[in-house]
Amino acid sequence: MTIKCYKCQAPLDIAQGADIGRSEDCPLCHADLRCCKMCVFYDKSSYNECREPTADRILEKEKGNFCDFFKAGSGGQQGETKDDLMAKANSLFKK
Repeated sequence: MTIKCYKCQAPLDIAQGADIGRSEDCPLCHADLRCCKMCVFYDKSSYNECREPTADRILEKEKGNFCDFFKAGSGGQQGETKDDLMAKANSLFKK
């Protein structure tokens, strides 16, 4: 799975689950990469928009942070369209 920048969708040369330094940014748009929106635990539908229940609350999801639970990822459902999600849901009910 290719990890993309949450802001400009540029593909990044980062492995899934890798640790990213707080000062690293996207080479194209210069968005912070160690932020909630780039984490595997980011989920808009979860409490505090994070699936990690013991993580501290972070208000600015697009700013670099020091979260101990950060793991590089696609940032929740980023990249999946409504059609992709519907296809996944429908496949659950097919035999």
